[in-house]
Amino acid sequence: MFWYNIIPLDVLLFRDAKPFTPGERAWAGSVFPPNGHAIAGALRQLLGDKINFQIRGPFFCYNQQILYFPRPLGFVGTTPLIPLKWNSKSALNHVLWDEQQPCPLSRPHQKDNNHQDEDDFDQKNSKYRQFLPYNVVIEYLRTVKISPEDWEVKEDGEDQPWAIETRSHNALAEGTRQVKDADGYFVENAIRLKPNWSLAIGADREIDTPTTLRLGGEGHRVILQRCNDLDPQWEEVQKLSEKNFDEGGKSLAYLITPGVFERLHDNNKAICQAWPWEWKLAHSTNSNQKVGQLVSVATDRAVPISCRILSKENSSIPAPQVFAAPAGSIYYLEESQELFQENGTEKAKRWRQLGYSELLWISYKE
Repeated sequence: MFWYNIIPLDVLLFRDAKPFTPGERAWAGSVFPPNGHAIAGALRQLLGDKINFQIRGPFFCYNQQILYFPRPLGFVGTTPLIPLKWNSKSALNHVLWDEQQPCPLSRPHQKDNNHQDEDDFDQKNSKYRQFLPYNVVIEYLRTVKISPEDWEVKEDGEDQPWAIETRSHNALAEGTRQVKDADGYFVENAIRLKPNWSLAIGADREIDTPTTLRLGGEGHRVILQRCNDLDPQWEEVQKLSEKNFDEGGKSLAYLITPGVFERLHDNNKAICQAWPWEWKLAHSTNSNQKVGQLVSVATDRAVPISCRILSKENSSIPAPQVFAAPAGSIYYLEESQELFQENGTEKAKRWRQLGYSELLWISYKE
């Protein structure tokens, strides 16, 4: 992988997946960071429509030198959560829960005062890093721990590297000073990255840089700049993840880009869920039901993703909307297990080629 910085020259616009027509809905929603389809579309304009490539990311980058990853969602404040099935000493083990769903999560059982220390830290610090630097993620992959101090915001923007600028648009009716009744007024949210922050992507081909790209709505320009400093960081993260995967045993899968887990049902309708369909639950209420490896899931609201495809007439049309598991989701498994998207059908592998469903593996330690 060759790694690049994407440095905006202006604000960026990435509208959400909701239909929008000025006059019918006055607010044009926005989503950030951009999804893999938006990045791939910008690169295809530069490299050519017929060129195939793989991308990784996008992620955030500080000072064009340090890679940042989304915070793992398997924490409340600074306290890690583990499945009740792995937490045999927890007082919550007497509760009933629906075994057709992932196992509930609980805080670890400890005899010392570590939890009290964490609670004190949480009360003193209302803001936490929502994006973690490369060195903290490396330690997380090695030890399955993140110290309370590593959650502290040390650089401006680690809680959110961008600001939202609300911009209104209006048009006056001809010959009057009144806003048009139809298509006369709407508001949209623009994204401006904070100083010293940029986006970072990996691609499986070397691109002659620096160059400019048109990215997002209204074709705002960004600079694409090769960044050699990010290559060894990504390589170290990948090697450590692969080592953890090969170790086997209880594992955590850390989703660092939105995960699209889609499946066609009998009525030919596509349904998305928060975890891969091929990962079966490690518990069941039916003795005839085959159990798998998935114990529990820590996730958040689904991320709607809408893109465009070419019709049979070779024109651009909206593609069916999908809902992705948010980056930062954590999956708890009895044994590490590959994704179908890695070695499945060409349609399934396309999601991985566009950077979705990127997992880092962590060996679970009691």
